Amino acid sequence: MDNQIKLNSETRIINTDFINKVESLENAMLASDSPYIVKGNSDAFPLKHSFSDGIYVREMFMQAGGLVIGKLYKESHTWFLLSGTIEVATDEGINVFEGPTYVNAPSGTKRVINALSDAVIVNVYANPENITDTDKLEDMLTCKSYDAYLEYKLLK
Repeated sequence: MDNQIKLNSETRIINTDFINKVESLENAMLASDSPYIVKGNSDAFPLKHSFSDGIYVREMFMQAGGLVIGKLYKESHTWFLLSGTIEVATDEGINVFEGPTYVNAPSGTKRVINALSDAVIVNVYANPENITDTDKLEDMLTCKSYDAYLEYKLLK
């Protein structure tokens, strides 16, 4: 049980082995100068942002063979796979999804997504302050690390 974190009775157990592996991979990718590693919005993984009252929607197109390491989300949210097939690794295991489908992602989830075919993924987040600045939204919705996430949850 020493490779797991239990935050409190209302949250799930998070596997720290997965956390450490993904953070190491992400840090190595972010430090790389390889032209094959894309950081943020790009032509390779274009993002489309939409807003409704209290809701933020982000759509991403992934090319077959693309790999994305997602952000670490403070709160639960729902994501939809509109089309395509993706393989998703989280601390709970690896799953293959074929669109159309949707998944309710618990807080503290960080995903590594491998596009097995061209895919369109839509994430839906609560946005009670109706923020439209995507940098501010990212700060509001995500944590930079699992340590920051643990601190956020313990202070909440």
